[in-house]
Amino acid sequence: MKQLLITFLSATLFLTACKKEEVTSTTPVNDTVDPNSTVVVMGNFIAGPYGSASGLAEVRRASNGSLTLVLKNFTVNSGPDLHVYLSKEVQPVNFIDLGLLRSVSGTQIYNINGNPDFSQFKYALIHCQRFNHLFGSAELKQ
Repeated sequence: MKQLLITFLSATLFLTACKKEEVTSTTPVNDTVDPNSTVVVMGNFIAGPYGSASGLAEVRRASNGSLTLVLKNFTVNSGPDLHVYLSKEVQPVNFIDLGLLRSVSGTQIYNINGNPDFSQFKYALIHCQRFNHLFGSAELKQ
């Protein structure tokens, strides 16, 4: 009985840990998008199993060829260790980590190193790295 209670409490803590802590900034970020850049792929965020996300994800190419991921009109629940990924799958196995999420709201720009193949990297994700919890995803299409 004691072992069952410990297992239940551990599982409950694990499943709710990303929802309870609030470590991502709640101060909105409002980066300025380069008006001369062009949209490569884009998609709308939908909620994941552990959070609620909304807004637009755009991969943009600047005139110098550099790529950025732009989150527009973006909001997501706060949580610990939230990262921004480009991923081949909606549950990240093969992904590019673009870094920590800067804020739970506002327009945000993340640099993309290299030139990933967007026929393979089809998703922008907001993911709790510490607990492997998906907060939101956007399927990227042309």
